[in-house]
Amino acid sequence: MIRRDALLFGFSLALSSALPALPALALDRALTPEEEQMIAEIGAHNSAIRTMAGRFLQIDTQGGRTEGTFYIERPNKVRFRYNPPSREEIISVGRGFYVINRKDKTQYAYPQDKIPLRQFLGDKINFLEANIVEVTATDSFFSITISDDTPAGVVEVALIFDAATKDLAQWTLTEPSGAELTFSLYDVQKDIDIPRSYFYIDPTYKAVDPAQS
Repeated sequence: MIRRDALLFGFSLALSSALPALPALALDRALTPEEEQMIAEIGAHNSAIRTMAGRFLQIDTQGGRTEGTFYIERPNKVRFRYNPPSREEIISVGRGFYVINRKDKTQYAYPQDKIPLRQFLGDKINFLEANIVEVTATDSFFSITISDDTPAGVVEVALIFDAATKDLAQWTLTEPSGAELTFSLYDVQKDIDIPRSYFYIDPTYKAVDPAQS
């Protein structure tokens, strides 16, 4: 069964959660010069990519798998669309994240400033200004884990980049409950033209309460 806002949770969390907000942790050591350089290079490389499009695979804690397509345009524009039979999409144009149901013609929103992945969506990416709690390097990948305080509690997002290309390959969200959601990107195209209509939010769609929808 597809969680209706599982992908959105990776950006903004469910605001209706009653979990208490705990202080976000911080890295328990200083970054090495090599790590700082790699993090800066990853930020610069991805900042230069103005648009991205491709497919994603979502895997939840129970092993459930769902797929869809995504579109990103800097700054702060994003569209995630689940494959059929789902009719839901997630769209942001910088004012907030909207869950759109094309079948029911409804929408609900979450604040833009409560998005754990907002550091990746901005005009200029600087992970050194984020609350980094872990850095891991292998021959193939470089992982940056960021912690955020949110209304639902402390959330961690591990961003995994290809060590050679510095492209984003995957991220794993750890919710306050300890549950995980992993999103892998594939068939990614960069610096392509994305129609403006892809980020359009129909103003006639009825606003609903996510806690009751």
